[in-house]
Amino acid sequence: MEHDIRALTARLIAHRWLPRKDPQVRRALIDEHFRGELENRLASVGLHLLDNPYAAHVAVGLTPDALEPSFGAGREYQASNMGLARDEIALLTVLWALIILPKRERQVTRQNLANAGQEELFASEQPVAHGAEVSAAVAEASLIADFGPRLGGKTKVRNFMLGKLARLGFIERRGGMILEGPLLDVALDYRLMADRIIHGTLADVLTAAGHAPPVDDAFALAEAARDDDADDTETGAY
Repeated sequence: MEHDIRALTARLIAHRWLPRKDPQVRRALIDEHFRGELENRLASVGLHLLDNPYAAHVAVGLTPDALEPSFGAGREYQASNMGLARDEIALLTVLWALIILPKRERQVTRQNLANAGQEELFASEQPVAHGAEVSAAVAEASLIADFGPRLGGKTKVRNFMLGKLARLGFIERRGGMILEGPLLDVALDYRLMADRIIHGTLADVLTAAGHAPPVDDAFALAEAARDDDADDTETGAY
């Protein structure tokens, strides 16, 4: 076990995220003793495991007591510790709302993209799905047309901002489509983000652009399911 813990700790620090299907990651998610030892190793260098049962990856983030020693006392890191400007954070939030909110609703109701909106017998007993089965892509041209003028211009969004979010691991760009990256669902706090989007001004902006966020009932359902699934599934990125 010692070798596996050392190897997984090193891999997490080196790569920043790993897929849930990775054999060592799966062991950490189902073996309580192994998970405890891993958390101890990470904590010894100011890190902790970021794990969301609805995310396809796990990652590592800084513990609260390591934030100021790492980023300074100015607290600029509270907005972003990845060097993101305000317009880039705004774009990231929009992408999170367009990709993660609908994905979570499908996961909670145990629907995939093929049967979305259909009632399925025993759906609640099915395991939580991850990846392309439930995470839809966003057309880059549509995103830029709808939100580009609000975020500094279409050229800036296409040539600079999306590229930066892709390099950081939040999104992937393939053939004119924007897909969920390994950090998009695990590094951002769903409870905080969803509430602020559904009940905030961004909901009006999304609706005006033809991308209405889920209603309150869907958000409440996702909240309850997150608490339940945290017990029966494999249980700030730096």
